[in-house]
Amino acid sequence: MATAAAGALGLLWGWLWSERFWLPQNVSWADFEGQGDGYGYPRARHILSVFPLAAGVFSVRLLFERFIAKPCALHVGIQDSGPYQAQPNAILEKVFMSITKYPDEKRLEGLSKQLDWDVRKIQCWFRHRRNQDKPPTLTKFCESMWRFTFYLCIFCYGIRFLWSSPWFWDTRQCWHSYPYQPLTSGLYYYYIMELAFYWSLMFSQFTDIKRKDFLIMFVHHLATIGLITFSYINNMVRVGTLILCLHDVSDFLLEAAKLANYAKYQRLCDTLFVIFSAVFVVTRLGIYPFWILNTTLFESWEMIGPYPSWWLFNGLLLVLQVLHVIWSYLIARIAFKALIRGKVSKDDRSDVESSSEEEDITTSTKDPCGRSSSNGANRVNGHMGGSYWAEE
Repeated sequence: MATAAAGALGLLWGWLWSERFWLPQNVSWADFEGQGDGYGYPRARHILSVFPLAAGVFSVRLLFERFIAKPCALHVGIQDSGPYQAQPNAILEKVFMSITKYPDEKRLEGLSKQLDWDVRKIQCWFRHRRNQDKPPTLTKFCESMWRFTFYLCIFCYGIRFLWSSPWFWDTRQCWHSYPYQPLTSGLYYYYIMELAFYWSLMFSQFTDIKRKDFLIMFVHHLATIGLITFSYINNMVRVGTLILCLHDVSDFLLEAAKLANYAKYQRLCDTLFVIFSAVFVVTRLGIYPFWILNTTLFESWEMIGPYPSWWLFNGLLLVLQVLHVIWSYLIARIAFKALIRGKVSKDDRSDVESSSEEEDITTSTKDPCGRSSSNGANRVNGHMGGSYWAEE
């Protein structure tokens, strides 16, 4: 029985690491052993170093948010407090927990008679009760500041590294002598750090602010990790660095716009979002298909020819392009509204922060009870106070 299980496991392992799938014709895993300078060639076992590094990144993030991001948030006037607490009421609490968080007019009138409260006061209670379950602006600011800092730093490192790399100026160099392209230390650090960051995002999703698209973003991070890992194992790291840098250039702009929004610098927020939109569209609909896909589909076909993992890699990149088209359309709609109306309204993209849905109730800078909303988190101020923020 044990022998049969071992044999089945051996067959599965052999199928998983089949040279005919991963490598071009007449190339074997043995060809990479003991070859190359510096870090040699990419190997699957290198990926194991990502997990302790991801844990380290997560730890650095906790320290960063506490000792750097939080003081910055307090400095720009974001209060270290939650939203206004609803007045305790057993009847309304029961309705809120068991029936609906958004009572209609008929139910409001019934509750008004039962409690001898004004309908406006009951609306106010439900709004404050919903806000109690929403994360404070301070928490969101700290999360965005961490992502902004990482994306900006890794983008600067990527540009500095690629500037001196021949494949940045001539994409055909991505395939010259492929797959016998030694892994330099700079390339290794860039790739592994990006992979570790996305693994840290996978871990932190379970502790971060709960968003409505938790499952979608979980799958998104998983797919990103899969693409980075896949391209590393079959040594498509040169073109992989181009793809990573191209995506990072718009990510830090989005996080910067979020930070301006949370700090209520609305003109800066709107400006950053429009800049982000333009950069996103140019990089994802212009540079990505005409520079990246051109080299992965056509130049690589000409220089190394297709093989099974080549087809899968390009298939995934084409799927990514379809997503770019969808996201660009949604972002363009928001940016167009910002230019026409002078404000950024609702972000229709996938990653929706739960703290924003409150704005369906009121368009006033004050709530029905006459109290100002805490931290401005639920205010509509003519700009982005009620925005649905997203990350692609």
